Amino acid sequence: MSTGEWLLEKRSSLRNDSFARDNENGAPETGCLSIIVLGASGDLAKKKTFPALFNLYRQGFLLEHEVHIFGYARTKISDDDLRNRIRGYLEKDDSYGISEDLLKFLQLIKYVSGSYDSEEGFRLLDKEISEHELSKNSIEGSSRRLFYLALPPSVYPPVCRMIKQCCMNKSDLGGWTRIVVEKPFGKDLESSETLSSQIGELFEEPQIYRIDHYLGKELVQNMLVLRFANRLFLPLWNRDNIDNVQIVFREDFGTEGRGGYFDEYGIIRDIIQNHLLQVLCLVAMEKPILLKPEHIRDEKVKVLQSVLPIKDEEVVLGQYDGYRDDPTVPDRSNTPTFATVILRIHNERWEGVPFILKAGKALNSRKAEIRVQFKDVPGDIFKCKKQGRNEFVIRLQPSEAIYMKLTVKQPGLEMSTVQSELDLSYGQRYQGVAIPEAYERLILDTIRGDQQHFVRRDELKAAWEIFTPVLHRIDNGEMKPILYKPGSRGPAEADQLLERAGYVQTHGYIWIPPTL
Repeated sequence: MSTGEWLLEKRSSLRNDSFARDNENGAPETGCLSIIVLGASGDLAKKKTFPALFNLYRQGFLLEHEVHIFGYARTKISDDDLRNRIRGYLEKDDSYGISEDLLKFLQLIKYVSGSYDSEEGFRLLDKEISEHELSKNSIEGSSRRLFYLALPPSVYPPVCRMIKQCCMNKSDLGGWTRIVVEKPFGKDLESSETLSSQIGELFEEPQIYRIDHYLGKELVQNMLVLRFANRLFLPLWNRDNIDNVQIVFREDFGTEGRGGYFDEYGIIRDIIQNHLLQVLCLVAMEKPILLKPEHIRDEKVKVLQSVLPIKDEEVVLGQYDGYRDDPTVPDRSNTPTFATVILRIHNERWEGVPFILKAGKALNSRKAEIRVQFKDVPGDIFKCKKQGRNEFVIRLQPSEAIYMKLTVKQPGLEMSTVQSELDLSYGQRYQGVAIPEAYERLILDTIRGDQQHFVRRDELKAAWEIFTPVLHRIDNGEMKPILYKPGSRGPAEADQLLERAGYVQTHGYIWIPPTL
């Protein structure tokens, strides 16, 4: 079989699998698909949205005879101008020229210029979409329209109003209109609820897809399988065996030109309240009745509603030295670039187990991981307590991996112990398997109508209820960040907080990703 024949067969198989999934979610097998990227000339669209769409097209999930992609923004440029702007983000190695796939994909893109709060541009956009649907002989009402808002939240309400007034699918014959909105979803409980109400007045909840790209990461997606498909973990996953859980996000660089944007939100709003809290829900939730989106989201909401109010003494804030040197950052900024927060879940499974959420910029390493630390072995006859405890670690990025830290005998004639690991490193185990980007998976889920990995309104409200009191105290200057050096672990007080919470640091051991 030639490479071309193999690719055609693979695409056919993927397409059939996609249709099978669509049927499970009630979406039609046929019908023209229009994907509209609003904010098409911005960084998010160029770096994430369009590359994700191209990869879906290249893998056979978007078929050229039924899909068309529209870019919409205020910038007055031509179709070719947009194609040239995004081309470099779609195929990194063009030393051999542009691939045939890329040429075909770029021809699917059309650009429309217009403002975000007036009907003129959106009427023109609707006209272009309708002409595309007509050219595909799509029955009126059977076509599908996906609007991806790669835009600041401040323009969500006017854009959604214009979509509702000008660009909706005209009737209901199996087609749909869906809206994808990016975080941040507000700045606190009140602003989030206002935004949700404004969008909720225009669209039904099943039409709204609040995207948190962390939920699309491969290792995050693996959480439910690891927890509920392996007998090994079922009896261990509770307060009787687990001492503490850490969910960590570390970056080894600062704001790098995003100081003005970052200062408006801070590390808790930017990372902890959404990304890390979503991961916590998957770690702590009960087994859903069925593997359906609403059952899974119901269990996540129960976790959030069981979180106790955060205590001030269980929060450590930091700001790296030099952060205020950014000309876009106020000289007296109180915005934290680092935070360690302990959440406590008041239910039968997790009573007394601290969930430690930690995120920071300009630290000594870059990684995101879940670290489940088990309690000490009772009656430790090997006297190996100082070496460290058993830990189950899920490395989200980089070097995706799942490993269990165990105590084993050191090879040799002496009965001495050492820390080692049982290791599933994705780069080694799944060589040649492309791990999809989070945005690819989530856009495909939106087309399929699967909301499992998107944030529901009551879930969003419960998350803001947890963090809003702390955020208001920070905004009012009642809680101050501690200065820390770039390239460090962050404030020493954060390590002291972890120690008080019961976390035992491993000494003399470090996990090293296997070489291929």
